[in-house]
Amino acid sequence: MSIPILNYSLATQNQRVNGFETSPGEEQPKVYTTDNLPTAYEMDEIIWACYRQIFSEHQILSINKDPFLESQLRFNQIKVKDFIVALLLSDSFRYLNYNQNNNYRIVEMCIQRVLGRDVYNEREKLAYAVILADKGFNFFIKLLVNSQEYEENFGQTTVPYQRRRLIAQRTRGEIPFNLKTPRTNLAYMNKQNSAQLLSSTALRKFRPQEQTPKAGDPALFLSMVNDVSIISR
Repeated sequence: MSIPILNYSLATQNQRVNGFETSPGEEQPKVYTTDNLPTAYEMDEIIWACYRQIFSEHQILSINKDPFLESQLRFNQIKVKDFIVALLLSDSFRYLNYNQNNNYRIVEMCIQRVLGRDVYNEREKLAYAVILADKGFNFFIKLLVNSQEYEENFGQTTVPYQRRRLIAQRTRGEIPFNLKTPRTNLAYMNKQNSAQLLSSTALRKFRPQEQTPKAGDPALFLSMVNDVSIISR
C-alpha cells in the first residue's frame, strides 16, 4: 500500500496574488511557447530556455544536451512538456542534481523549476519528500508535471518559468531559481563523507616569482632574526 500525500496549507506567494506593475521590466518573465508556430531561430531559443530552466545556468554543457529530443521537438513529434520531462529524467540531471542532494533539497529544487514557484512551507516539502522516498524520482516528477497547477500555468506547449519574481514593497526582484546552486549544504556533505570536500591534506601555497622577496626586503628580516637566535642558543 502506497503512502498518500500529506495535507499542507497554501501560502500567499507572489504568483498567487495580482500584480500592480505599470510597465514590464527585467523581473517580468519572458514566455517561451510553441503556440505561435515559431521560426527556426525562435525554436532555438525555446530549446535553450528548456535547458536553462531545468539544468540552471552553470550546468548547460554540450554533454547534457540531447540532439535526438531536440529534433523531435523541432518537428513537433513531442511537446514542450514531453521535452521538459525527458530532461528531468535524464541521466545528466540525475547525476548532477538528484545524486548530489537529499530528498528535501530535490523537492525544493524541482518545485521551483517545474512549477515556477518556491515551496509553500516545510509541510509541503515534507509531503513530497515522503512521496519521493516511497515512489521514487520518476513518479515524483510525473506527479509535478501532470498536476493541475502545471497544466493551468504552462500546459503542453510553454516552457516553465519563475512566476513573478518581483517582491512586494521592494524595487528589486528575487534571485532566479535557475541561478541558485543545486548542490546541497556542507552539513549534508559531511554525512556523506565526501572526500573531495573533506580532504585533510594541507594546501600548498604558491607565490609568483615577481612576489618573491628580494635582498633588503623587510619580509626577510624575520627569518634573519630567527637564524641569529638559533645560533646564539
